[in-house]
Amino acid sequence: MTRLGCWLAVAALVALAGLADAGSNCSAADATRNCIDGLVVPIWRPFLDLTTGDRVLRGVLYFFVIAYMFLGISIVADRFMSSIEVITSMERTIVVKRPGLDPMEVQVRIWNDTVSNLTLMALGSSAPEILLSIIEVIARGFEAGDLGPNTIVGSAAFNLFMIIAICVVVIPKGEIRRQKHLDVFCVTATWSIFAYVWLYLILAFFSPGEIEIWEGLLTFVFFPLTVGTAYMADIKIIQNRFLPHRYRRGSHGQMIATEAEEMKMLENGSPQGADPALKAFEEHRQEFIELMREIRKQNPHITPTELQKQAEYEMISRGPKSRAFYRVQATRRLIGGGDIVKKRIDKEHNKALDAAQEKQLRDNTCKIFLDPAHYTVLESVGSFDVVVGRDGGPDGLTVMVDYFTEDGTANAGSDYIPVKGTLTFYPEDKHQKVTIEVVDDDVFEEDEHFYLRLTNLRVRTKDGIIIDPTRIGGLPVAQLEMPNTATIMILDDDHAGVFGFDHDHFQVVENCGHLSLQMKRHSGARGKVVIPFRTIEGTAQADKHFEMKEGEIVFEDNQTEATIDIGIIDTEQYERSDYFYIELSPPIWAKKMNDLSRIQERFQRRMERKRGSSVASESKDSNTETGDDEVTTALTPSQLEIAEMGKPRLGEFTKCQITIRESKEFQGIVDRMIKNANTRIMLGTHSWREQFMEALVVSAGDDDDDDEEGDDGEEKEPEEPGCMDYFMHVLTVPWKLTFATIPPTDYIGGWATFVVAIFMIGVLTAVVGDLASQFGCWVGLKDAVTAISFVALGTSVPDTFASKVSAVQDKYADNAVGNVTGSNAVNVFLGIGIAWSMAAIYHWNKGTKFLVDPGNLGFSVLIFCVEALLCIAVLVLRRSKKVGGELGGPTALRWMTSVFFCSLWLMYLLLSALEAYCIIPGF
Repeated sequence: MTRLGCWLAVAALVALAGLADAGSNCSAADATRNCIDGLVVPIWRPFLDLTTGDRVLRGVLYFFVIAYMFLGISIVADRFMSSIEVITSMERTIVVKRPGLDPMEVQVRIWNDTVSNLTLMALGSSAPEILLSIIEVIARGFEAGDLGPNTIVGSAAFNLFMIIAICVVVIPKGEIRRQKHLDVFCVTATWSIFAYVWLYLILAFFSPGEIEIWEGLLTFVFFPLTVGTAYMADIKIIQNRFLPHRYRRGSHGQMIATEAEEMKMLENGSPQGADPALKAFEEHRQEFIELMREIRKQNPHITPTELQKQAEYEMISRGPKSRAFYRVQATRRLIGGGDIVKKRIDKEHNKALDAAQEKQLRDNTCKIFLDPAHYTVLESVGSFDVVVGRDGGPDGLTVMVDYFTEDGTANAGSDYIPVKGTLTFYPEDKHQKVTIEVVDDDVFEEDEHFYLRLTNLRVRTKDGIIIDPTRIGGLPVAQLEMPNTATIMILDDDHAGVFGFDHDHFQVVENCGHLSLQMKRHSGARGKVVIPFRTIEGTAQADKHFEMKEGEIVFEDNQTEATIDIGIIDTEQYERSDYFYIELSPPIWAKKMNDLSRIQERFQRRMERKRGSSVASESKDSNTETGDDEVTTALTPSQLEIAEMGKPRLGEFTKCQITIRESKEFQGIVDRMIKNANTRIMLGTHSWREQFMEALVVSAGDDDDDDEEGDDGEEKEPEEPGCMDYFMHVLTVPWKLTFATIPPTDYIGGWATFVVAIFMIGVLTAVVGDLASQFGCWVGLKDAVTAISFVALGTSVPDTFASKVSAVQDKYADNAVGNVTGSNAVNVFLGIGIAWSMAAIYHWNKGTKFLVDPGNLGFSVLIFCVEALLCIAVLVLRRSKKVGGELGGPTALRWMTSVFFCSLWLMYLLLSALEAYCIIPGF
């Protein structure tokens, strides 16, 4: 449809050229009038008494030169719009205080979207038209010209009729697009109609044929009034100030949307005067989270890395973007610069590859480490092995490391046998073992520990020389990984043990899937013991946030560790702090002995050695004749204490609070997407080197794709540049290299780029103005006709592609439709207001009058005003239930609307041209 619109415009130009001959009775003077030296470009001499062939040849040459100049203006406008995007994307940090939670720092934009769209954004998209009007007045010695004002009106007609006609039909089948900020659209649409009504009034009503100072200045003053009223509509200052929310109800008593939103905020604990920027930030963040859930639902087995990459791509592609972004994207696709979003993702992917390469370099270092670094053994284990591992390093490397044991609470000799020596890792060795012997005794002791330390790492070269590994080429070829000390815990196994958790509090992230909470058994490991447990709700709800569970943990004989597995449900919250409890019940000795416990027997043997064999014999006989309970009652208090200590019991921590926190990985992905969604990152440049590299690289264009995904929702494979991409790249390389000299957007916050780019746009616009006027000289077109057709079309082509892409990709129609009306109003208030104010002041100072012929311009403005009212009325009617929105809708209605809008533009061109050539009467 975009190409169809362009061909339709070309056909209209050809038809207008034919009118030049039909209206020869009033065009000869104008043809001669156009044949003058321009402000920058002198006329091609000789220019009088030329043959028809010479005029056609010169007209064709000028046509292509002007088209190439428009291409250059589009490219430098790309840089200009990038600077505007960087400026308007500046952020500030606000600290949000939240009840029950830590304060949170939030990055929010400084510029209001409506203000930026009507000021810098509108200036960026309309800079050629505005500058052409100003430069033409200056070039003609502060006299009125036809090219500048008619270009503004013609561009407004093309934008309102043709661009919206294209946007209506390109929406995917079955979809619609509505204005999100309808009140802002109503304000800008009103101002856009008023701007041209006002232009007609100052031309033909207040002082016909003359522009006075107050008229020019007041035209300019309407610009800040437009911005101010649109801003007030955006923040709803009138509703909030004069219509309190608590009293606002509809005609049937129902609450309107704004009050419902306020009540929702109050329910969530947000203050009534919450910052709108903060509210927008929260809404965007929730959109990102929903996108993450959608991707994971479509791809349940996707890896976290792929999830992050796909989510970031989707968020940048589908997230809210400014008109500047779409304008720059359309221009870069047109000139072989590729897709901005794809190039951004590729750049991030290259960074990941660089990180992987750095990791590979680090992996080339041989690492010696303890695997694991903590051991728990029973006193009766005898001997066990401590494993030392090796990973990475160059081939053929032999590594040696010393080891030795060191006392902790365990003493060498009485609790373990000390060791000391050297481990040698030959090139093929991945593991080495250190064997340590533990001394077993019959004396009850608390749990004890000692250490095994690694030290003095060195390598042996191929020549057999042993050297320090850090002295080879300045980089370490081998190193000790931390920790380089193993801790060995010796558990006394003479009692049943003490059971419990290491701590009374434990945190898990919500995406862990399940919690494995470890229980420990110390001060003994004798016998089979059962520990009942159960989960208890806190702020976390059973089967909604965690798995409700009640069961038993069994410790077999000599088992010292066990785990409780609880399922954790991932609710994918950005911030979360829910908790529940796991509580242990008293242990149950699963296997009771018919005789005394082993510890009682050992105690008895020690007592027998002290009291003599006779007492020992009596004690032994009594034990064999009595039951277990009777023996216990016959023991002394010391024996009873030892017997009680031998039973299983709970330790200090029998109830553990489990807090479920948000996933830092998930939170980081969301934060990263919020950061990357700032188009300042995508459009901004950091250095001249980066700009020249981009100017010399050709990328695949994608101007026919409505989205960046395949039908299956997966990202498309990168495409190779086509013939058209290479052709456009070669054609535009001179412009790209020229404008790569503009300062990068990182300088002075983008303002350096802004100033230099607008200066270059002004220079090119001055050249285009001269060439367009001389083009009319060769083909016999009046400046007024050239302006509303050829020049207006050339300045509006980038906006056409930008609006088409934004209509398809955006959720709402604001960028495609709302910004058209705003730009049309700004064109008059700045392009006409500044130029005519300067001229009126100049003539007042000279004691003369600034005269402007209202004839063709006034007629053109009047036709546009009438047709613009019809266009706006149709857009409003399309919001009814039958269609549902300004863009899209049923196939028949969308094509009827598009054809109607196209006919309005053609009718505007035809009537204006017929009046210009005196075929129909004007004013």
